[in-house]
Amino acid sequence: MRSFNAWRLAFALCTITSAVNLQAPYYAALAAHDELGVGATSLAFAAYVVGILPVLILLGGLPDRVGRRPLIMVALCLCGTATTLTLVAPGVASLGIARLLMGIAAALTSISAPAYMLALFGTSDSRRPTNWVTASTSLGFGLGAAVTSAFLLHEPSLTPPSLGAYLVMAGLALILLLGLEDASNEAPGRAPFLRLPAYPTGSLPFGLSILLAWATTGLVIAILPATLGQHGLSDWSGFVTLGICSGGVLFQPMARRLSAVASVRLGLLILPLAYAMIAWGALAGSLGSVLAGALAASSACYGFIYLGGLSGVLDAADGQHARASAGFFLMAYIGFSLPVVVTGTLVDLFGHATALTLFGTLLLVSTLVLNRHLASRTRRRCHAA
Repeated sequence: MRSFNAWRLAFALCTITSAVNLQAPYYAALAAHDELGVGATSLAFAAYVVGILPVLILLGGLPDRVGRRPLIMVALCLCGTATTLTLVAPGVASLGIARLLMGIAAALTSISAPAYMLALFGTSDSRRPTNWVTASTSLGFGLGAAVTSAFLLHEPSLTPPSLGAYLVMAGLALILLLGLEDASNEAPGRAPFLRLPAYPTGSLPFGLSILLAWATTGLVIAILPATLGQHGLSDWSGFVTLGICSGGVLFQPMARRLSAVASVRLGLLILPLAYAMIAWGALAGSLGSVLAGALAASSACYGFIYLGGLSGVLDAADGQHARASAGFFLMAYIGFSLPVVVTGTLVDLFGHATALTLFGTLLLVSTLVLNRHLASRTRRRCHAA
C-alpha cells in the first residue's frame, strides 16, 4: 500500500513539473510572433521565480498548516490554468503569466513533496523517498518539452496538441490524489503560518551547487532554442530539454550509493565539461554534441547534485524538513531563472557566442571553488574521526 501511495504522489509530481517546460520548444516562435527578442522570452521564463520566491521565503509552514495533499492539488490546478491560458491566448505576455502561475505551483510542491514522500514511506532514511521525488520531478521537467517537440516536428504551431494532452494528464493526477493519506507533523490549523526557509549547518554548499546546476538547465531550456534556431534546429530543443532534465534519472541509482558530499562533488566536476559540449554544439549547429552534452549535464543537474544535495539537506534538517527543503529549492529556482535573464540580455547585446562563453567561464570558476570547499570539509571530518 505504501508503494501504491508513493506512486500516486510521484505521478502528481511528474505531472506538475511536466507543465513547467511544456511551451519551451516554441519560445522563439512566440517571440517572433510578437516581434520580440531573446531578452523578452527570458523575462517571461523568469516570471517563474516571481511566483516561487514569496512561497518559499514566507510560507514554509503552509504544509503543516493546511496539509500537504491540498497544496499538491492546488499546484495541479494552477498548472492546468497556466496551460489553458497559453492554449487560448498564445503569446509572450500570456507565457509570462503562465510561468508566474507555474512558479507558485512549483513552490507549493517544493515545500510539500519531500516531507510528504518521506511520511508515506514511514522511514527516517531519506535516500529512497528522496529518490522518488527527484526521479518523478526530473522526468516531468523533460517530458512536457519532449512531447511538444514531437508534435512541432510533425506540424509547427503556437498551440500544439501537447497542451490539451497535458490537461487530461492533470485531471487524472487529481483523481489519483483523492483519498491519499496525509499525516502532517502538526495538527492542521495550529502550526505557524509563516515559516522562513532554513539552512541547517553544513547545508549551504548543497544549495549553491543546485543553484549552479539549475542555472545551466534554465539556460539550455530558455536560450538554447534561439541558438539552435540559427541552424534551423529549434524544433529539436524539446528533446534537448528532455535530455538535460530527465536523463539524470538514469544516474540516480548510482548517486544513491554515494554519500551526499561525494555525489555533489562528482556532479560539480561533470557540469562545466558538459556545458562546454552543449555550448559548442549549439554554436556550431551540431545536434549530436548538444544532445550528448545535455545527457552528461543531466547526470550532474538531476542526478548527482539534485539527489545528493537534497538528501544532504534533509539529513541535516533535524526535523525541520519543510523549511530545509524550502531553502534548498529557493537556491535552485533562483539559479533556474535569474542567470537566464542576465544571459538572455547579453545575447541581445553581444550575441550568442559571447553570452554563452561568459556564462561558461563563471560556471567553471564557481564549480571549482565549491568543489574545493566540499573536499576540505570532507578532510576535516576524516581528521576529526
